[in-house]
Amino acid sequence: MGLIIWCVVFALVVLFAFAAVRISARRKEDEGLADAGFVILEFGRAFPMEAIRQLQNTADGKSVFVRLHDDKAGFMRNMGRHYACYLIEPGRARATDTVSGRGLRVQFLDAPHHDGIFEFASPSEAAEVALWLLGNYVAADHPGTADDGTRAQR
Repeated sequence: MGLIIWCVVFALVVLFAFAAVRISARRKEDEGLADAGFVILEFGRAFPMEAIRQLQNTADGKSVFVRLHDDKAGFMRNMGRHYACYLIEPGRARATDTVSGRGLRVQFLDAPHHDGIFEFASPSEAAEVALWLLGNYVAADHPGTADDGTRAQR
């Protein structure tokens, strides 16, 4: 009789451990790109020489736009079982607004598989990301600017 009780207790402990591991794994998957520290570490690992200035998550939490220190932009997307980090070269992305006003339709000229519609929590967040992409585009058009933002002498 004692052996049966110990087997039942052991089975319950194993079942509890299995459930706890599954719940914590699901919670970790759900968190994903909502954790700013995780995004900073992963993007920094992909592009170690780029200094991150600001992050902007999409409303669904599956993508993050990254503003870099030298007025460049980056992009990180959850691709299921891995994350894709992409450095947007100046002039190589186009953005238009969506009907809702809270989103952007972004076209990456060098990586068309990342093209898509990205909805943000508010129109101001979408406008901010559009300005990052526009600033990235304008920087490519004006090579006469110095690194400190002032005009180079002619």
